[in-house]
Amino acid sequence: MPGNSSNASKRNTSKKGAAMGSGGKNRASLKGRGKTLPADERPWHKGYSGTEKLPEKTARKQEKERRAAAAEGRAPKIGIPGSKDTTWGRGGGRGIPGPAPKRGGARMQSRGPRIAPGRRSNPTREGPELLLGRNPVVEALRASIPSTALYVAQGIDIDDRVNEIVRTAGDRGIPILEIGRAELDRMTGGVLHQGIGLQVPPFAYENFDDLLAAALEQPAPLLVALDGVTDPRNLGAVIRSVAAFGGHGVFFPERRAAGITATAWRTSAGAAARVPVSQVVNLTRAVKAAQQAGFTVIGLDADGETDLYQLEAAVGPLIVVVGSEGRGLSRLVGETCDLRVSVPMASDVESLNASVAAAVTLAEVARRRMYG
Repeated sequence: MPGNSSNASKRNTSKKGAAMGSGGKNRASLKGRGKTLPADERPWHKGYSGTEKLPEKTARKQEKERRAAAAEGRAPKIGIPGSKDTTWGRGGGRGIPGPAPKRGGARMQSRGPRIAPGRRSNPTREGPELLLGRNPVVEALRASIPSTALYVAQGIDIDDRVNEIVRTAGDRGIPILEIGRAELDRMTGGVLHQGIGLQVPPFAYENFDDLLAAALEQPAPLLVALDGVTDPRNLGAVIRSVAAFGGHGVFFPERRAAGITATAWRTSAGAAARVPVSQVVNLTRAVKAAQQAGFTVIGLDADGETDLYQLEAAVGPLIVVVGSEGRGLSRLVGETCDLRVSVPMASDVESLNASVAAAVTLAEVARRRMYG
């Protein structure tokens, strides 16, 4: 029996009265307010870009922003009257020129970032990367890779490479920021940086058709395709081997594969600045297009029927396909290859690392082309 009351007639549930209305006083609040206007059409918004007179409050806000921007040496975060350009950052607000950067030479100074135009097509969608290490940074600057900032750790050991890095960055007007080593460690997540970091925009890849056409202009075209290589260190090592043994480019699929990140840049020791790299939507389709263009395509496979040291096709237009770290070549790509090539090994090692197998193969191809 619910309750412990001795009064059997006592009510155990609350009584709720009838809801009281507003008498029509709040009827206007129930009406919709229509669509939300964009920033450049809202006079009270700092992004307002119309030609009408601004409300007094908005004008004060914009004037305050202009003074703050002038003091900090940057473009004000307001719209451009009459242009409807309300963007800022990421190249926005281009109609409002900022102050001209001072030429600093090798002297360390702090300036706002300046993004230079890229030299390749098809940029990635990731954010800026930080290239670390003296060799990758000096190679990137020598290749005129677009850069937005150079970070130099305080108390760094100065050598010829550091002098060249700072001098080149100063000549190109790249902001040079001297920061504490602990701060650089935090920015890099503890990765070895040798006291130098170069911030660059997202890597922009070559168009695959252009990559193929440029390779065919060489006396003995040589490309490397990566089939599902997901470790950026392996990608960087392969690019470095391609540069070392006279290859003319690397391509790999956009999905389920490593891209050019700061880790890949560092592992390539700057070779990514010299070797054309392309992403393709479908690797099998790209391989077939290369075959139609006259390339012989070989896939590296531990159980391949052709011995690397007996590879007669090495002297002609060649594409070396390297499989992923775990499963090797995928089924479709493996079936598309003209030959499956194995690397002879003296011991019973199950397989070679992807980048090591690529380096061994490229070295043998270079030897055959040089000595026949």
